[in-house]
Amino acid sequence: MGSVDWKTHQRLLILLWVLSFPGVFSFSELSFTLEPKDVAASHGEPVILDCQAQGESPISVRWRKNGVQLLQSGRLQVLSNGSLCISSSERSDEGFYQCLAHNRYGAILSQTSRLTISNELMFVTQPVSAEVRLGSVARFSCAVSASAVISWQLNQTSLPLDSDRITVLPNGVLQIHDVTMRDAGTYRCLATNLSSRVRSQEAELSIIPASGPRPLVKPLIIAGPQNISAALHQSVVLECLAEGNPRPLVSWSRADSKPIDVSGARVLGNGNLIISAVKAHHSGTYLCRATTPGTRNYSTAHGNLTVLVPPTLVEKPESQTRPRAGTARFSCQVEGTPVPRITWFKNGQLIHSNGRTKMYNNKLVITQIIPEDDAFYQCQAENSQGSVVSTSRLIVVLSEDRPSAPRNIHAETISSSAILLAWERPQYNADKVIAYSIHYMKSEGLNNEEYQAVIGNDTTNHIVDDLEPARNYTFYIVAYMPMGASGMSEQVTQHTLEDVPLRTPELSLTSRSPTNILVSWQPLPPKLSRGRVSAYRLSYRTATDEQLISVELPVPSENCTQYLLQGLQPDTIYLIRMSASTRVGWSQPSAWSSHRTPKTSSATVPPAPNLELEPVNCTSVTVRWHPASSDAVLQGYKLSFHPDGQSEDSVLQLPPHDHQHSITGLNPRVKYHVKLLAFSANGDGYQAHQTVNTPGCPSAPHRRLAALPSPDHIHATADSSSEVSLSWGRPAFSSGKPVSYSVRYGPVSPSDAAAVRYVQTSEQTVTVTGLRSNTRYEFAVRLHTDQMSSPWSASIYHRTLLEAPSSPPRSVRVSLIEEDTALVSWKQPDQPDLSVTHYTVLYASQSSWLAGEWKVLQREGTNTMALLEKLESGSVYLVKISASNQAGDGPFSSTVELRLTRRTHHSHAQKTAFIAGLYNIDEKSMSGIIAGVCIALSIIILCIFILLTKSTTRRKSASSKMIGRVGNDVMQSGASSANQQQTENAEVLLPMTRTHFIDAKGGTNLMINHAGPIMSDAQSKRKKSSMFNNNQKSNGNKSKMEDPAGLYEVGKMVLRYEDEQSRVYCPLGESESSQTSGADSGHFSHDETETSSPNRSSDKSNDGETFSNECIASICAQISAEMPLRSPSHLQFTAL
Repeated sequence: MGSVDWKTHQRLLILLWVLSFPGVFSFSELSFTLEPKDVAASHGEPVILDCQAQGESPISVRWRKNGVQLLQSGRLQVLSNGSLCISSSERSDEGFYQCLAHNRYGAILSQTSRLTISNELMFVTQPVSAEVRLGSVARFSCAVSASAVISWQLNQTSLPLDSDRITVLPNGVLQIHDVTMRDAGTYRCLATNLSSRVRSQEAELSIIPASGPRPLVKPLIIAGPQNISAALHQSVVLECLAEGNPRPLVSWSRADSKPIDVSGARVLGNGNLIISAVKAHHSGTYLCRATTPGTRNYSTAHGNLTVLVPPTLVEKPESQTRPRAGTARFSCQVEGTPVPRITWFKNGQLIHSNGRTKMYNNKLVITQIIPEDDAFYQCQAENSQGSVVSTSRLIVVLSEDRPSAPRNIHAETISSSAILLAWERPQYNADKVIAYSIHYMKSEGLNNEEYQAVIGNDTTNHIVDDLEPARNYTFYIVAYMPMGASGMSEQVTQHTLEDVPLRTPELSLTSRSPTNILVSWQPLPPKLSRGRVSAYRLSYRTATDEQLISVELPVPSENCTQYLLQGLQPDTIYLIRMSASTRVGWSQPSAWSSHRTPKTSSATVPPAPNLELEPVNCTSVTVRWHPASSDAVLQGYKLSFHPDGQSEDSVLQLPPHDHQHSITGLNPRVKYHVKLLAFSANGDGYQAHQTVNTPGCPSAPHRRLAALPSPDHIHATADSSSEVSLSWGRPAFSSGKPVSYSVRYGPVSPSDAAAVRYVQTSEQTVTVTGLRSNTRYEFAVRLHTDQMSSPWSASIYHRTLLEAPSSPPRSVRVSLIEEDTALVSWKQPDQPDLSVTHYTVLYASQSSWLAGEWKVLQREGTNTMALLEKLESGSVYLVKISASNQAGDGPFSSTVELRLTRRTHHSHAQKTAFIAGLYNIDEKSMSGIIAGVCIALSIIILCIFILLTKSTTRRKSASSKMIGRVGNDVMQSGASSANQQQTENAEVLLPMTRTHFIDAKGGTNLMINHAGPIMSDAQSKRKKSSMFNNNQKSNGNKSKMEDPAGLYEVGKMVLRYEDEQSRVYCPLGESESSQTSGADSGHFSHDETETSSPNRSSDKSNDGETFSNECIASICAQISAEMPLRSPSHLQFTAL
């Protein structure tokens, strides 16, 4: 006996040694390091779906599309690292992709990735013409088939958005408040994305003029919030457009009285609610209320917001090691909206519940484990927003001296519910068998339950009873010994005999006229029919007559489910029952069902509704009905129900628009009669009568308590983007032995078991490092003491802190789509697990950039496109983009240039003259003109340079000496160039001091003094600024202050003397301070001066004529009589 105990102990040590191998606990023989993600690409663009696996070599990777293996072709190639490359994407490439990695341990399936090929935009909703009253509101809507930037045009030009009256919502809706006559016209929307730009049809807005003062109008909501389903982190627009007089005030609230999260919400326009980056807690019903200011008049509208959340794993399946013939249980609990669908895979193949493998309540249970069950098992959760996969491993441990399987299995049918099984003992180690396990299940169908019966080793036959009649069953047997179980025996299949039906169908009775009853029923389930039903027998009589009438109905097919009893008496109670038969015989007849035929009436009453009954649980039944087609106007329904064998309860009266009602407070396992009829003004209609059986209530399962309690009061705190601190309390149990703890952590939605990590500690706190930023992690703690371990504690979840973007947006592109509009697009920064709340777009022309002036646009984190409008032609624009989130702003991208070509605008006359001139200019003449223009421009630039240089030296020149006095009057000119007033020989005689004037008797408005041209105040006010205005104007003012006694008269020509350092002044155009320089002015034409009028001068100045047409004369002379030792001086004429 001692040797046997030692041998058993030795085997346990060997088993523990095997289980201590890293491969047994880590299950890292195969895992993914990179999995494919959702991709959106343009038609013809190359696409790469990533997939990289690690584990024991060799590893092969295959791809599936929509669950079917994908074959390689010229366009589709699997790269050496396992990724799938599509060289030129097509519309047929759209679908769901998964990669399958395989090695000698098994196969695992990656998460699902969706490939979307963007095509040309198509309009889902287009604007419709509208007619509104002056001062009211107008609304146009526009929606496209894909993500795009939507803008609006009025009369084919960009709609200005600089007014508070006009609002463009992100969903493409255009709202115009306080409509004016200027808003009338044709509107259309433009949708733009990377692949196309489309324009909608035009819609005309007509304005009805107001006939008088606007009357007071109660608030009316024109467009309220709609029921919206939005993806997580998407922006949502809840529209609320109201009108009234005075303009109503719009407010928002939630139907559940919860506060609206203001951190991500804002109001756009006059009451539209925008929620940026919606989250799960934003789901709910939102109420929009429009109220007249200062009154209690209001109008409301509501809409439901459903936030669609991708699946997340709350409880992941754990890898296990089990002996042969043991049981393995994998649990997979998920969350998401809509509710995710869970699918189980074994080595990448879909698992069906059958025999030893069962799936229920998101659990996978494998009983009677065999070596073939050693594999990778994956739980995949999917909904419309995505999928998530978690991987676990089952390792089967085998015993060397296990017995062989039982032999020569034989099955024999005894009755409709019993089969006799017989077998022979195992060929090897039969003396070690301590028991046999008989396994059986139904042969047909999927998801069949496997049953098990255990018997002792003293027999080799067994009767399996409680089987269903007329069924095929499959059997196999396993032999057990203390160290394990044998393999499965061969399988045998046997059929049970038929029996009489256990029960009859439930009847539904309806009258279509006063003289008939329609009897309908549902086919019996196989468990109740106990074979194929060959016939039904329908028996009926009146409640007062004992004479029984029977009708036998052969069953040619399962579709025989109704029969019409005709020739009955009106307003009479009939009792009806049914029985069914198989080849073995007839069942017992059902209980009597009563039905009253309707009264005979000339009025039209409603026909019987189509009635459906469905048990919800053991105490409630849902009643649904559909009204039959009729001309009668329904006023309501009458519903009654009662248990079988009891009198009818009170009748419930339901409104005519109801088509469903729940009956509660019923008793379990009781048959109920339900009756329903519709009534109108002509009376009660025909009645529908049906029975239903309530099911039994399930009992609560018994729970097994753990030997050691789990740690409690677990608390997590995020220290940074990569660290989380955990603390917990020690459970209360009486043990003075030292304890240690294991901490399990991993992302909430890991792609494989290798993503889960463990930390060992003897303290009640630990800091977990090396985590990913902005990632939700799951943490659990278990306790160890004296070779015992507690169960894992309840999981807690905590998210690491957000990390600011560390890289700029990628692939920044700027495309010119119109003369003054550009589209800029980009991709999210290449940073894993990055959350972007908004993007900042800076753009400026080169001149603005030099001045440090940038224009700023901000777009939400889900938007990767923006329109740059009202750009200046002929400019070069610089564009750069940065990404931001709550943690901070990221760096800007490299600057991208956009060059705009210069556009020219000509009037009709200019274009005509230009085109006509082209016909008279040959190529050589044109070359000469170009050369002349270039020379002239060079001379002008040189003169400007000289003027700028000498203007500084002129201020330092010495005062001019007097050379004479001129007292003669000059001829009066025809008109003054300043104020058009005539001067009639008026003389102003003032003493001449320090400055001498010379009259040239030219009859022009020319006067010269030592500081330059002298003009009247009226003339100065009518002059336009030139490039030298500021400098010369200051000089003119100084001249007037220095010569308060100067003698001059408007319309006279005055000649004065200046030194060498004085300069000749010649006005440019009509500017008071325009000037030029020269050594000798040349010739002066008095006739030409007289004929040039102020109007002509002004016209030429406005047309950009040269200054030679405005300069009347400039005469230079050398005077040496008075000043022989001084250098020659100049004589100048200056026009007043």
